[in-house]
Amino acid sequence: MQVTETKSEGLSREFKVALPANEIEEKISHRLKELARTAQMPGFRPGKVPVAVLRKKYGPSVLGEVLERAVNDSSQQALAEKGLRPAMQPRVEITSFEDGGDLEYTIAVELLPEIKPFDFSQIKLERLIPKTDEAAMEKVLADIAAAHGDSAPIKDDRETRTGDVLMIDFVGRVGGEEFAGGKAEGYELTLGSGTFIPGFEEQLIGVKAGGKVEVKVKFPESYGAAGLSGKDAVFDVTVNELKETVPSAIDDELAKKVGMENLEVLKSSIREEQEREFNGMSRMILKRALLDELSAAHDFEIPEKLLDREFETIWNQFAERRKKSEDADAGDEGKTDEEHQKEFKEIAERRVRLGLLLSEVGRANNVQISKEDVNSQLMAEARRHPGREKEVMEHYKNNPEAIEQLSAPMYEEKVVDFILEQASITEKTATMDELIKVMENEAAGKPKAKAKPGGKSKAKGKAAAEKKAGEKPARKTAKKGP
Repeated sequence: MQVTETKSEGLSREFKVALPANEIEEKISHRLKELARTAQMPGFRPGKVPVAVLRKKYGPSVLGEVLERAVNDSSQQALAEKGLRPAMQPRVEITSFEDGGDLEYTIAVELLPEIKPFDFSQIKLERLIPKTDEAAMEKVLADIAAAHGDSAPIKDDRETRTGDVLMIDFVGRVGGEEFAGGKAEGYELTLGSGTFIPGFEEQLIGVKAGGKVEVKVKFPESYGAAGLSGKDAVFDVTVNELKETVPSAIDDELAKKVGMENLEVLKSSIREEQEREFNGMSRMILKRALLDELSAAHDFEIPEKLLDREFETIWNQFAERRKKSEDADAGDEGKTDEEHQKEFKEIAERRVRLGLLLSEVGRANNVQISKEDVNSQLMAEARRHPGREKEVMEHYKNNPEAIEQLSAPMYEEKVVDFILEQASITEKTATMDELIKVMENEAAGKPKAKAKPGGKSKAKGKAAAEKKAGEKPARKTAKKGP
């Protein structure tokens, strides 16, 4: 095999590879001998078909198979011998081959950059830890009590408002004619529940008991009954009685209604859930701050094709969301596609750079995820699809790429933990409201990491855009091992 480098620009390399005809013929003969051991043809005993006969019958298909394997094996060998690490699958193009002749082809490949992580002990971060918040506890208990309350007649002579329970009679007409299902007596309707079609409940606000209202609405185009879809309708509604929901007493009986032994057990469960939620949000804030620090401290060339692929993913997701949403996202008004593309290109660059950095840190430090970790995550994924657990397990079992996508976030978190163990982290107590405020400030782009000496900051106030695009490293570049 002869390998000649024809291009070396940045991370791009191109090679011309030549395999002599005798090597190709040797591989073909070897493959035909393998087939001869099991081949069956009329007039010959199994395994006794002459190689010459097999060459005549299967020669073209064997040649194709051998060429594909020869190109794959030799291209990998060529890159390995030169100590090159491809960022993506190399592009191979056969330039010359005739049966019985030499095989010549070209390899075009983008390489992974040389990455030198800085001293992670220089990183200084702050971790928010939960502070006892009885007010939040009381609010949750109040919400549970309201959800399990009873309705009682309103004695005051007042007008209806959102949250009230109305006992109503109604008759609906389209084009002056009553329609099936458009009439009821003694119907209990909670204002604000969204039970009826849009616009119906709002017109019953500000009415007293005994009042009569003509409600004018239009059935949605997507309404289930074809004869009513998109039609204007008028409902004659009589409000017979007003009720309000009276919250249940916050006691052991309420706890039993939600499946808890007593009130103390309910409170303990709420605290655990609040702490779990808090810690999850705190982890997000800490990780985001770490990623800002890493992005600011590292500047290296990234493969163009990785960047293009990540940008295309972000842009397609954005375009799909924009197509589905009738309202523009906050901050989108007045922006052109060119401005969006410029913004997302910067986000894609940050993602790819962080993904490559985390991958290199993991590789250099032998960060691994165990089979038990993957199985645990797989079981959790299956449980998220009740009744389809077996189908989900089979999907992952037969799809290596799906397993890779499942395990990549786990690997990423392990690498992040490895870096955090070396960083200097102080702790600060905070309530849930304070935690949410921090997240809102971050979404507005207020706090930003400062560039380290010798580094180039990539945090350019794009927090809101990153949230819209989905802030994360490009996980497909953060693989396990070499």
